[in-house]
Amino acid sequence: MKSITSKIDNGDLIDRAEALRLLTEADLLAVGRLANDIRRRLHPEGVVTFVVDRNVNYTNVCESRCKFCAFYREKDAPDAYLLGEEEICRKIQELVGQGGTQLLMQGGLHPALGIDWFERLFREIRRRFPTIQNHSLSPAEVTQIAQVSGLAISETVRRLKEAGLDSIPGGGAEILVDSVRQEISPQKIGWEGWALVMREAARLGMPTTATMMFGSRERPEDLVEHLFRVRELQEGGGSFTAFIPWTFQPGNTELGGKSATGVEYLKVLALSRIVLDNIANIQASWVTQGAKMAQVALFFGANDLGGTMLEENVVAAAGCTFRISQEEMVELIRGAGFRAAQRTTLYRIVREF
Repeated sequence: MKSITSKIDNGDLIDRAEALRLLTEADLLAVGRLANDIRRRLHPEGVVTFVVDRNVNYTNVCESRCKFCAFYREKDAPDAYLLGEEEICRKIQELVGQGGTQLLMQGGLHPALGIDWFERLFREIRRRFPTIQNHSLSPAEVTQIAQVSGLAISETVRRLKEAGLDSIPGGGAEILVDSVRQEISPQKIGWEGWALVMREAARLGMPTTATMMFGSRERPEDLVEHLFRVRELQEGGGSFTAFIPWTFQPGNTELGGKSATGVEYLKVLALSRIVLDNIANIQASWVTQGAKMAQVALFFGANDLGGTMLEENVVAAAGCTFRISQEEMVELIRGAGFRAAQRTTLYRIVREF
């Protein structure tokens, strides 16, 4: 273990086998110390950032039917919905009124929504709200739009960008190992499909983020493989601005089981910071972990607390309903001994507190 520690302290990249040893054998606090050192090296100013955003879930109709998801509905379910343009714009207006800068619009894989629907909506959003960053969809949604519309991925991403899509979040990554994906989300795109959309977005100059949902059915080896695949995508010209690991929430899901422990969350977070030293920002997931664990995460590699999320419905459907205001976010950061700053999607500082 000393040789691994020395490599990390010297700024050298560890390999998959060494990362697996850290995950399965190393002491939590030792891994946390290594991650915290990298965080301080990359972000020496002692600032923790957040974005004021809203997650608008435009539909809950989804053909993917992932076993870990409590949000989706069949198209003919009594509580299935598709928001109209005016309702979506009303939600964005509320976001703007609270000083928000980021729209995170995500939904299900709707069988009837082609690219025309999104182009009309995104053009209207851009016209009405020119200061809002449209950080929306996911690789799975982009792929669904392409399939419904009979288009190539490259053409789909290009047209969405021209219509007003500014950046693509990394939702739907789960674990980027197809054997795991076949078990928990067999009808969703494989890991190479996810990567294809992200490569195309980067080629067009669009910022992206990457995520990982862990604690469901993956092995430690799968988790490590996910991290290295994200790292290698970034090395190959990726545009990931941040990485967000979060834990599977089993409530109300077909998959069921137990969620990862706090110790497991912190170790995975720390390992993410160690392996992904070519991605500037690591977000702590207060949405799934709660505010107090998010504070602790700031000493295990995280430098960002994500969004205030004026609205969030997907994780909430699994019974996880942590909420936080902008004022509470600032106090949370200060309480951990850091300076708080509101940022944009692209990590430009809007203001410090």
